[in-house]
Amino acid sequence: MMDVLDCYVITAPGLEEITAAELVALGFTPAGRETGGVTFHTDPAGLWKANLHLRTASRVVVRFAEFHARAFSELEKRANRLPWATVVAPGTTVVFRVTSRKSKLYHGKAVAERLAEAVVGAVPGVKVVKSAGEAEEAADQEILPPLPSLPLLPPQLFVVRLFRDLCTISLDSSGELLHRRGYRQEVGRAPLRETLAAAMLLGAGWDGRAPLLDPMCGSGTIPIEAALLARRIPPGWQRQFAFQGWPGFEADRWRAVRAEAEEAILPAAPGPITGSDRDAGAIAAAEANAVRAGVGRDVSFRRCAISGVEPPTDVAGWVVTNPPYGVRVGERLPLRNLYAQLGNVVRRRCPGWRLALLSADPSLARQVGVPLDPAWKSQNGGLPVQLVEGRIPLLAGEGQAD
Repeated sequence: MMDVLDCYVITAPGLEEITAAELVALGFTPAGRETGGVTFHTDPAGLWKANLHLRTASRVVVRFAEFHARAFSELEKRANRLPWATVVAPGTTVVFRVTSRKSKLYHGKAVAERLAEAVVGAVPGVKVVKSAGEAEEAADQEILPPLPSLPLLPPQLFVVRLFRDLCTISLDSSGELLHRRGYRQEVGRAPLRETLAAAMLLGAGWDGRAPLLDPMCGSGTIPIEAALLARRIPPGWQRQFAFQGWPGFEADRWRAVRAEAEEAILPAAPGPITGSDRDAGAIAAAEANAVRAGVGRDVSFRRCAISGVEPPTDVAGWVVTNPPYGVRVGERLPLRNLYAQLGNVVRRRCPGWRLALLSADPSLARQVGVPLDPAWKSQNGGLPVQLVEGRIPLLAGEGQAD
């Protein structure tokens, strides 16, 4: 493994600037941005640190090789020269995910087969998974317990991109997608990815110290991510990463990276973090997830309808929530009433607070009756969504909030 690694952080399209800001906060310098990702350069320990700390990233991949190939014979020749043994340990299971555009080598399966033959010939005992889908299925079946118990790592993924006959092979350093923190084993009917929840908090400008309230918390993802952020607990604290299975991985150096992160963890969240939901099952799941995340004492959950929501303190804070989107026919009218009720409650009980919500329909967001501006646009469950946020107006006769 090289001393300086060419890294690419894959993130949900629309979150690039938030992910880049995370990299800067960690001490890295983003080298470039494109739709769905941010590039940066670092050493192996920096790569480990990025995987451990990034809250909005999906994967971190490392460029392993780049060469031109216009025929399969040329691809085979180049692939057989690559130093596979430096990144694949004997007995590892590998998978190749291939995309091809404007290239003479347009058959992705055939490309994957040639690369698989090269790695099998170079490293003893390597097993090749035929498709990325099989690798994802294998990863989905694993449940990650807290350290120090070590689960089996999922197959090592190589991301292969052919564009105009230029073949770029990248090595996935993350393993399972980074939103799989390891704590969320119980979910509601419409779960929000942990990475999107973190992006909501960062995009809304929440500082980790002010009070935070989610009046439609579901299985608790937003409050739990808030507690992790507030206490400076790395999102990858309870999981394993693909780089831990690479040849030459330095366990002592990795322990030092974790020790540095542990020194920064706060003993408790500085401000109150609360979540509520009218569904008893959702609250039970949220409480169990919070305990698994190690923040059970930092988040308070309560079963109640929106009309029963109360702010946890008189100090102005943030209301951050992910309301239903209403994608099915017949849901719009009830949801208009729900959004209007949310607006009535927060205007009456949380004046001067900031409000941020994930919206798939601007007309529904307008029912809240609070001036809201877009912070970022992305997708959730295949639906276009945007984070909108703004200040909840003060009640008549009140002064400006701090």
